[in-house]
Formats: sequence, C-alpha cells, structure tokens
Amino acid sequence: MSDNTEKAVPEAKYADIGDDLRIHYHEAGEGEAVLFLHGSGPGASGWSNFRRNYPTFADNGFRTLVPDTLGFGYSSKPDQDYELDFLAGGVKRFLDAVGVERCAVVGNSHGGAMAIQLALMHPEVVTKLVLMAPGGLETRETYMQMRGIKAMVRAVYAPEGITKDSMRRVFEKQLFDSSLITDAIIDERYDMAQLQLKNMPGRLKVPHMAPRLSELSCPVFGLWGKDDLFCPVSGATTLINECKDVRVLTFANCGHWVMVEQADVFNRLCVDFLVNG
Repeated sequence: MSDNTEKAVPEAKYADIGDDLRIHYHEAGEGEAVLFLHGSGPGASGWSNFRRNYPTFADNGFRTLVPDTLGFGYSSKPDQDYELDFLAGGVKRFLDAVGVERCAVVGNSHGGAMAIQLALMHPEVVTKLVLMAPGGLETRETYMQMRGIKAMVRAVYAPEGITKDSMRRVFEKQLFDSSLITDAIIDERYDMAQLQLKNMPGRLKVPHMAPRLSELSCPVFGLWGKDDLFCPVSGATTLINECKDVRVLTFANCGHWVMVEQADVFNRLCVDFLVNG
C-alpha cells in the first residue's frame, strides 16, 4: 500500500499471482465473494468503474473484490498481446491468491467478456454472472463501427496522444447524459491512462463468444443501455437467445455505463439477483 497523496485513484492492496505479476485491488465487506471486472477504455481501473457500486454490495453482506486487471491501473503490464484467456487466467490466479474458491462475477464491457471467459474456463468457480453490456458478443469489425469505439481509437492514436480534452470527448459518449462526466472523472481516467501501455486497444484480443453462451452453466443477469455507443444493444437479445438461465433488462435514456447512470437501480437489482436469484 502506498501514499495516496494527490492521487486521483487511490492505491490499495496488491496480490502476487506468480511470474513476477501483481494485481492491484480494492476490497470491502465480508461474506460470499463478488468479483468486479472493469472495461478497457483509456485510464480504466476497477475503482473508477465501480466505486459507486461495490460499497453497496459490501453493505449487503458480500466480500467485494475490485481488481485492476492485467495491463490496467496499478497492476502489472507485461509487454505482450492481451488474449482473453491470458487475462481470465490472471483473474483466476488472483482469486487463488486472495483465497476465493467460488464467487459471483460482475463485468462490464471488456470485463464482461472476461467474466464470460472465466465462467467458461472455470465453471466450478463462477456462481452467478452479472453482465453489463459485455464485449465479445459481436465480431471485431462490428465494434469498430460503433461511434464510441471510433472516438476512443481517434483519441488513443492521435499524434499528441491522449489529452484531457480528447478524453472528455470519448467519455461523453459513454453516457446518455454527458453532464455526468465531471472534471474529477476526467482527471482520474487521464492520470491512469498515463500508466497504460501504448497501443492497448490493439493489444486486446477478444474472440466472438456468442456461439459459446449456451455453455454457461450459471445464472446470468444482463443489463444494457438502449443508447450504448460502444457495445450494440442487440447483444441483449443475444444473451436472451443463447444463455440457458438468463434475465436481461434494457434501460431507456442510458448509455454504456449503466452502473454510473443508473447506479442506485443497478446496485439494488444486482444485490437482489445475488441474494434471491
């Protein structure tokens, strides 16, 4: 644990997962474990994505674990491509390191794809899945046509690199109500973006996972904003059609970050799903 003076994103705990790799994470609460897996945008970290959510889960009797996945935040960043099985394998090693044998998993965007991969690789570990606009349900070509993805790519590959202005243009597309993108959010994401490897979007390798959704053995709860500009809302129908045990809610006037724009509703519904099924 380090001095958090003037850090937009607080530094918390670290877990060694082998091969000289460390996972940084926040933790709160006691009880059955819930793992939160964040998305992959510029400056992404567990705390930035879920700081409005995980304390409520902890208050409702869960042990919440909010890691920065490999390549993001304060966690290790090996200089390589980031295949989904490598990232999900790192998550499993993290769970082993912190003594978790079984857990529910909450994942959004790229973290949703990671959550699906973890459940496919280790069905004995994942008890329930909360998937918020998960990635991996379309081909890469489909995602590259989304307005939000195009804005992110322009910002990342601009000659001057990421700036606070370009960061704001990207994240204003994350939400239906762009006024919710505060200076504090831009500051924390900008600071963390400076720690990321160059060309991180190009290093992420996510397969088309929709054909494997029928293999999921755990209950699934999907949430999607109708106005998502990053992951097509048609993925909500894909979840319904392909998963064996699933319920899905879509939100009007809501973008890619349901957990931000609809934080109270998201927290209440997800806790109810985890407690009551």
